[in-house]
Amino acid sequence: MAQPGNAGHGAGPLALFKTAWQHRRLILRLSKREVDARYRGSMLGVVWAVLTPLLMLAVYTFVFTTIFQARWGKAGDSSGEFALLLFSGLILFTVFSECVNRAPGLLLENVSYIKKVVFPLEILPVVGLVVALFNAGLSFAILLVFYLVVLGLPPVTTLLLPLVLAPLCLMTLGVSWFLAASGIFLRDIRQVVGVAVSVLMFLSPIFYPISAVPDRFRWVIHLNPLTGILEQARELLFWGSVPAPLEWALATLAGWLCAWLGYAWFMKTRRGFADVV
Repeated sequence: MAQPGNAGHGAGPLALFKTAWQHRRLILRLSKREVDARYRGSMLGVVWAVLTPLLMLAVYTFVFTTIFQARWGKAGDSSGEFALLLFSGLILFTVFSECVNRAPGLLLENVSYIKKVVFPLEILPVVGLVVALFNAGLSFAILLVFYLVVLGLPPVTTLLLPLVLAPLCLMTLGVSWFLAASGIFLRDIRQVVGVAVSVLMFLSPIFYPISAVPDRFRWVIHLNPLTGILEQARELLFWGSVPAPLEWALATLAGWLCAWLGYAWFMKTRRGFADVV
């Protein structure tokens, strides 16, 4: 049986970027189709992409500000400010969690691409990321509206947010490629990943500032690769601070290394995909 996909690209350091660029039109077409399919048939359609984060924001804000009396040191005691800080963290984390939770079953959802069609399988995680970024864009639009109401105009450093998103996207792609390739051989990975992502959410500074964590446990939070990204994004959005160039460069380098290793693993194992589905 001929192996599916285009083997023209190897697994070199720049191969993942070349692949994404070569298949950019296909990626956008598949992403649009997936967004349409996700909401097709429902009465509210794509409005659910707006309502879902709003409902979750309302629940989390009520639980943490009313029941647990949580406060965010820098933001004072305003529930509105706390909600915005929480929502910004949730948006970024959801980009990661949406892709990673789906990754172990991604190839199993697209068996026809593996067995019957010559198809660049390596773009499937990229399509998942584009869809997650689309949903995040809608959520950021909601965040901006509430930001204007509660705090007024955001600082000009908000325009630099895509720079912070770069290492997040690279890391997400790397983990997704690794899990997508591994999940087709080890079906139990999906259950493990679901639990791991839930644990990671509560070990990320989404619902609390790092300053609220006891000193002896802060090293655990700093081990989380999402911590720095979440902190940098809030610095840009709320406090008008630009991340240190070296810190950002190291985060981007680490994200690229993660993406490259995940992509290389995917390309190395893809020859066996058709044998196990």
